Amino acid sequence: MDFFSFIRETASNPLLAVTVVLTLGVILVNGWTDAPNAIATAVSTRAISIRAAIMLASVMNFLGVFVMTLISSTVAETIFNMVDFGQDTHSSIIALCAAMFAIVVWATAASRLGIPTSESHALIAGLSGAAIAIHGSFAGINGSEWIKVIYGLALSSILGFFSGFVTARLISSIFRGRDRRNVAYGFRKAQIGAAAGMAFMHGAQDGQKFMAVFMIGIFLNRGQTNTGSFTVPIWMMVICSLVMALGTSVGGYRIIKSVGMDMVKLEPFQGFAADLGASTSLLAAQLLGLPVSTTHTKTTAIIGVGASDRLSSVKWGIVGEMVVSWVLTFPGCGLIGYGMTKLFVSIF
Repeated sequence: MDFFSFIRETASNPLLAVTVVLTLGVILVNGWTDAPNAIATAVSTRAISIRAAIMLASVMNFLGVFVMTLISSTVAETIFNMVDFGQDTHSSIIALCAAMFAIVVWATAASRLGIPTSESHALIAGLSGAAIAIHGSFAGINGSEWIKVIYGLALSSILGFFSGFVTARLISSIFRGRDRRNVAYGFRKAQIGAAAGMAFMHGAQDGQKFMAVFMIGIFLNRGQTNTGSFTVPIWMMVICSLVMALGTSVGGYRIIKSVGMDMVKLEPFQGFAADLGASTSLLAAQLLGLPVSTTHTKTTAIIGVGASDRLSSVKWGIVGEMVVSWVLTFPGCGLIGYGMTKLFVSIF
């Protein structure tokens, strides 16, 4: 589908228009609550201003979506095939819209509290809750694809922590005895590149997930329920990247403060270590086709960096609040998706 065909279909099909608006709303919220994690440490160490960081994140998010989708679209395919809403396209569209609505509700509430929840897991939970509601059972869940989410959760947490821990220790050993001011200046410059890499991998991971939802909505509105593969058009990559960037510019500061400033006080070299470790871990997950959480990966990398110095440097109370929000995301957003689906189906 080319862009102008998409515009014509959306203008002539109110249900598709609603689906598109809700999907873009979820992408906006992702930029609001999730994308700031990529640039949080660079801002907190004053390597780059918030305005410049948002511009950097916008460009690199797009490049991440574009380049990694050309190399491998397995993350998008995993999300696309994770649930089955059934053969009734009308009910399926309603369920998809209900899932998107649930994600927006969940993420907005978390943002109000300044908690960096995982939009990836909210997306997965919302879609799963909607599919369960439509079938009245777990028949709509594709277990072979859903298990990749569990693998990704474990991988993002473990790899994120140890990559941050090891990278920080290695840098400390290499630069021990060097002039502190010169080292800090050099790592502030290097951290801009590391933050760009982190934003690139955020686009690669989260961009593919939400484009998969975009494609589900288009296929369902065309009456297609059994499409097994797809090609993501470039115009969709551009739209998703721009909307994500808008979300980051509107509401990113509170998440930047929670992740980059409140949890651990970081030196420039530590911020560099966190960004480098997290982006490397995300690249490994991307190449394995696992849908991981950029929030989990970045946050655990920061914790690993803080712990490499001393455990007391990490504010474990804030970490505990984040872990609770992560644990509650699957049942909480899943239940909202389930309830919204039941409600929307009865109304529409």
